[in-house]
Amino acid sequence: MLLEETLKPLLRNVPDFPKPGILFKDITPLLGNPSARRKVVEAIAQHFKDNNIQALVAVEARGFIFGSLIAQELSVPLIPIRKAGKLPYKKIEEEYSLEYGTASIEIHQDAFAPGTRVLLHDDLLATGGTASAAGHLVQQLGGVVAGYSFIINLTFLAGEDILKKRFNVDPHYLVKF
Repeated sequence: MLLEETLKPLLRNVPDFPKPGILFKDITPLLGNPSARRKVVEAIAQHFKDNNIQALVAVEARGFIFGSLIAQELSVPLIPIRKAGKLPYKKIEEEYSLEYGTASIEIHQDAFAPGTRVLLHDDLLATGGTASAAGHLVQQLGGVVAGYSFIINLTFLAGEDILKKRFNVDPHYLVKF
């Protein structure tokens, strides 16, 4: 069975969350399935194993869950990108547009050395706003965006095209809607 066929039933639709008109993709059923969770980690790590990844940047909050597991599998540091006001040390910040508003994220200024090849991970790619902002933060610190990893790609929102154009990388994902 294809991995996508295994994962799709474990992704729950929640209508009108966090705002009316938004169909939220809930990964908690996937988190509750150890076998499928392991397959996700293995598939993403396998895809990037030969890309000379030197650090994994995970985006708050759901990106942290699989990001930490993937970083462990790749034997690289895990670096958090958090919502504004959540990191305790010196940081830089990026504001961006969401499908349903605006937000800001931040990263510590000393997260990695310039030239570090970074894999960015989040659970879902939609408009590309959060992922682009995360990529810009990596670049501001002198890092190289070596790849993007997602569990889900909402292809009707064209985030994939935005990341290809802005960062010259093909985002990797396991399930598309």
